[in-house]
Amino acid sequence: MKTIHAFLPMTLVVLGACTTAASLQGNVDALREPDVVLSSGQQPPGAPAGTCWGKSVSPAVIETVTEQVLLQPAEITTDGVVTRPAIYKTETLQRIVKERRETWFEAPCPSVLTGEFIASVQRALQARGHYRGRISGLMDARTRAAIRRYQEPQGLDSGILALETARQLGLIAVLRDPA
Repeated sequence: MKTIHAFLPMTLVVLGACTTAASLQGNVDALREPDVVLSSGQQPPGAPAGTCWGKSVSPAVIETVTEQVLLQPAEITTDGVVTRPAIYKTETLQRIVKERRETWFEAPCPSVLTGEFIASVQRALQARGHYRGRISGLMDARTRAAIRRYQEPQGLDSGILALETARQLGLIAVLRDPA
């Protein structure tokens, strides 16, 4: 009986780790979140004072290419007999296929991101088929993944809500030029 009690704490730790791993499995989209910044202190050059910005960084895509480079051509007689085969050298090169890209976008400031506002974001995304969770009013991994799914076709791969996206969803007033 003493042996069973000795292993009980370790068993609970192992089971707890399994539960945590299982809960992370459902939030795979949250693990793919690129580096993003939402801060009124860090902004792109020329940003108006008092505005908040998000930043999405897409890493460079590099491919490794192996090529055969001809050093000396084959020597062939006039009747088609190869007297000396061609000599090749193998070269392995890395090429940048897609440059690293930083994308700055205006975002609602933290003071706007209340529970009620986030619940409205969740409902708006749910109505468009992007959010499939309960309306919690929390900016959780599921909400960020839904925001990313909505913004990605528009060229913004980020789980931070862009101000323009909030306008498209009808959550923030659209600015008009006084004309």
